[in-house]
Amino acid sequence: MSQQAEEATAGGERLPGVRSPAKGRGDSAGTGTSARRTGLLVTVLLGALAAVPPMSMDMYLPALPEVTRTLGSTATTVQLTLTACLAGMALGQLVVGPMSDRWGRRRPLLAGLLAYVVAAVMCALAPNAEVLIGFRLLQGLAGSAGIVIARAVVRDLYDGLAMARFFSTLLLISSIAPIVAPVIGGQVLHVTDWRGIFLILAAIGVALTVLVWRRLPETLPPERRQSGGVRGALWVMRGLFADRIFTGYLMTNGFTYGALFSYIAASPFVIQDIYGASPQTFSLLFGLNSLGLMVVGQINGKVLVGRVRLDKALGCGLAVLALAGVMLVMVTGGVFGEVGTVPLAASLFVMISALGLILPNTNALTLMRTPHAAGSASALVGTSCFVMGAIASSLVSFAGKETAVPMAMIQLGSALAAIASFLGVCRPWRNPAPEKTDH
Repeated sequence: MSQQAEEATAGGERLPGVRSPAKGRGDSAGTGTSARRTGLLVTVLLGALAAVPPMSMDMYLPALPEVTRTLGSTATTVQLTLTACLAGMALGQLVVGPMSDRWGRRRPLLAGLLAYVVAAVMCALAPNAEVLIGFRLLQGLAGSAGIVIARAVVRDLYDGLAMARFFSTLLLISSIAPIVAPVIGGQVLHVTDWRGIFLILAAIGVALTVLVWRRLPETLPPERRQSGGVRGALWVMRGLFADRIFTGYLMTNGFTYGALFSYIAASPFVIQDIYGASPQTFSLLFGLNSLGLMVVGQINGKVLVGRVRLDKALGCGLAVLALAGVMLVMVTGGVFGEVGTVPLAASLFVMISALGLILPNTNALTLMRTPHAAGSASALVGTSCFVMGAIASSLVSFAGKETAVPMAMIQLGSALAAIASFLGVCRPWRNPAPEKTDH
């Protein structure tokens, strides 16, 4: 039995839901790729946990204009409910990630899911925008457990190209959330108000808690856990930041999320208020963009991984992201004169679809370097994403909702910063990602 297979057992017994070693396509000693595979239910559950943030954000998006009206607030203040949730997810991962390295994956995950349920219910009962912002912060803090521990579990089970493929699979599952969440949110608004959306999120949290309790095995055995408390966690993170290539991919991932979350925060107002679309039309356009992300992610995992170097696929995705950003600036800035929704929607579709080449590969390239501290590394990856997302969504919020230009400019700036991090810090021509290892 391989060392990794031994690590997948506790007391010499195989964990439920984790299959025995199998050498996958593209796995080799040369890439360090491992061969433990999860069962279907655990795979779906990990994807659902990774989908907690988009579910928390996207189901609520069609209701933003209604929340503004019913709470007697402003668009800028209500958009801060998104920023608060993002900030909570960023900060929460810094706590949950090291906790999972010390105490295992299950206990911090279950505690986070229970807190998420409570926070969602309290959001539904919020009497004003300020209270809603506070509980959205708490919801983000609690919801961070799902995404950070899902990534850490993947790192426990996989390595190398197999990990890149599995992240593409997770992207497929978690991308369903952005497709269906706004549609569900838009339909909920037909039968109840925005508070019903948070009750649905609470029910989803309850279901995930039950599934984790009954079906998700512990993937980090006691002998591989970290010790040393807060000081030890900080020391581990300091060591991770000392790795220039790790930090470069971290920055690339974070700036990419700046482009994504400026879109998430601004698009409800841009598409509905500026371009006059209905909540249902917005939901369909948002779902179409998520479908593009999902399809490109699967092309990455099923076709490109093992045939094209990960950093080459990543570079291609970044180039498309920047080109789409340029097109958005031209469309929203009036270069082509007065245009309808179609050119804007087409540019956004290309931009969001490009993330299917970027997100799974940056996750894999980052975590490949951190087998010794997957929870802490996953926390830093997630925190960089949501810090940049919170900054970008705040900039969009304070720029107002009268024009779509701020959204386009922030998206283009984020794309260019991601490219600068990739080329200037990672230097892929000097530190190439694993090559194809099979035929």
